[in-house]
Amino acid sequence: MKSFEGKIAVVTGGGTGMGRELVRQLTAHGCHVAMCDVNPDNMAETEELALAETTHAVRVTSHICDVADEADVVAFRDQLQIRHETDYLDLVFNNAGIAGGGSFVIDEDRMAWEKTFDVCWYGVYYGSRVFLPLLIRSDEGHLVNTSSINGFWATVGPETPHTAYCSAKFAVKGFTEALNIDLQLHAPHVTAHVVMPGHIGTAISLNSIAAHGGPNLERIRKNLAEQGADVDQMSDTDLTDLVTTHGERFRDEAPTTAAQAAEIILDAVQHNRWRVLVGDDAIAIDELVREDPESAYKPEFRQRIIDRGHLNFLGRR
Repeated sequence: MKSFEGKIAVVTGGGTGMGRELVRQLTAHGCHVAMCDVNPDNMAETEELALAETTHAVRVTSHICDVADEADVVAFRDQLQIRHETDYLDLVFNNAGIAGGGSFVIDEDRMAWEKTFDVCWYGVYYGSRVFLPLLIRSDEGHLVNTSSINGFWATVGPETPHTAYCSAKFAVKGFTEALNIDLQLHAPHVTAHVVMPGHIGTAISLNSIAAHGGPNLERIRKNLAEQGADVDQMSDTDLTDLVTTHGERFRDEAPTTAAQAAEIILDAVQHNRWRVLVGDDAIAIDELVREDPESAYKPEFRQRIIDRGHLNFLGRR
């Protein structure tokens, strides 16, 4: 796909982060976009930015959709077909995702665990299932599924369980790789791309807290105490501020911006590269995991990553 001009794309999670940047850059190239999100205000801002920045006559539509709900995704498809007057799509970016629900062992985290898994895995599964028939109707289709470095390295450090997100992202990676074999046999004009970002400057931490109904202060207090922090003098407000500050630093101090990530993804689509590592940290961690998978979850492995200048936030206490 040498040009996006005149193409029609779907972007899930288009309200913020990489989703917003994909919408902005696609429309700047003359691509029509249907985006979905659970936050209408964020989508309105994305739409305003995209239309203000493009010199092309493009159509941008916003749709409220919980990607973990198949009925919502089907309704999104039906609405966009009417509003864009189309029976096909050229590009689908299954980008929406949240974090949270790290532990599989602690019962009280089950609802958060399943919500995270459902958005990150079923959001991709339903998006692929519902939109693939429209991609097959195009002359050249691209299905772009967002996994993560946590799709091949299932940790954010030995002190923090991260099972829901990692399980979902591993599923996305495996599904997308297997799907390409299926497509080569039955729809060779369609390519499935698996995107594996490292630390990207997005508000995923802040958005995830909101998606789960606010921070789990009891769990945060317990985790900090287990790590040796003096939490007896910390109020709930102090803990909430600490979580917010962490999310803001994760967004603002990232080595790769959301805009840069979107550029890398779109370049991979244009050059038909199906395996997309986003960021120097993703490239380095992929290399290290492949070199020594048996050691990938030992503290010294994390230190090797930090010594290379990546994921420095993992070394903070």
